[in-house]
Amino acid sequence: MPVPLLDLSRQYAYLKPELDEAVIKVLTHGGFILGPEVTQLEKQVAELCEVPYANGVASGTDALLLALRACGVGPGDEVITTDFSFFATAGVIVRLGATPVFVDIEPESFNIDPEKIEAAITDKTKAIVPVHLFGQVADMDPIMALAQKHNLKVVEDAAQAISSRYKGRPAGSFGDFGCFSFYPTKNLGAGGDGGMIVCRDQDDYELVRIFRNHGAKPKYYHKIVGYNSRLATVQAAMLLVKMKHLQAWSEKRGEHAAAYTEGFAGVSGITTPVVKDYTTFHIYNQYTVRVADRDALKAELQKRKIGFEIYYPVPFQQQECFANLGYKLGDFPNSAKAAAEVIALPIYPELTVEERDEVIAAVNEILA
Repeated sequence: MPVPLLDLSRQYAYLKPELDEAVIKVLTHGGFILGPEVTQLEKQVAELCEVPYANGVASGTDALLLALRACGVGPGDEVITTDFSFFATAGVIVRLGATPVFVDIEPESFNIDPEKIEAAITDKTKAIVPVHLFGQVADMDPIMALAQKHNLKVVEDAAQAISSRYKGRPAGSFGDFGCFSFYPTKNLGAGGDGGMIVCRDQDDYELVRIFRNHGAKPKYYHKIVGYNSRLATVQAAMLLVKMKHLQAWSEKRGEHAAAYTEGFAGVSGITTPVVKDYTTFHIYNQYTVRVADRDALKAELQKRKIGFEIYYPVPFQQQECFANLGYKLGDFPNSAKAAAEVIALPIYPELTVEERDEVIAAVNEILA
């Protein structure tokens, strides 16, 4: 039986009456830019992250960009981050005129290795950007200790980790800023691009609000040059409908993950995701396994019309646009190995048990 990697139409069919009503309400009241639904969503996300402030922005990428700008990152600065993530993590650093400094990952969690960060710190280092990849929070205690020791800012790239928890605390609540993405494939996905920045400091909150609206305060008066990065009201309206289901959806992903892990137990040639001891809640934005002979598995899954994706096939050290940074193959062996082996399997909450079992059976048969 064919199994899609993701089928967002199933989610829409389930929520159709509520989503349609929410969108029509926005069309009716006409507050398309920073309307009341944006304010409501900001309040709910701040409460979810257990912080006082949240700003809706146009995308998860913009969330990172504006947060780093608010940290004062600019030309001549260095920002330390992982070598293994979606491109936006490193791209925003370059867009601000700063230099990304890459650090290898932990092989089990795919997240930045805290033990390798301090060696990358220089007198130009301004901030650290840990990424909570695939829905599991990075090891934040040692990262925050290093930031405090060296007086560095911390911007959490929590794009894939909304509502995940580390030692009982939610993603996004540790650093100076937490950045989230509402890209449609996320656990909490909009009907297009969208993002959110959370923080604890009121001055940081106000600065981001100015940045997201062309740098204006009050309207038409500009002390700084900002961005056009406002979360659309219609996206916020849809997200408010979905917020009520977020916990249940993430728990369902966890059920699928547990079934996969049990189903692949004892099978040679596959390594299932590792949940670290410090992880209170893993939301499984992706269920990513390692397979030594990934190409063979991909070919067979394609024949059977079973969906998969490679997150991510090229680490930053090997991206052509970062060639000027002087990294060479072998500098970050764990991320390079992950890029050659990882493959993500279907795990969205609407996936049926029958489809899940089909994936388990197919992978086991292929690897056997």
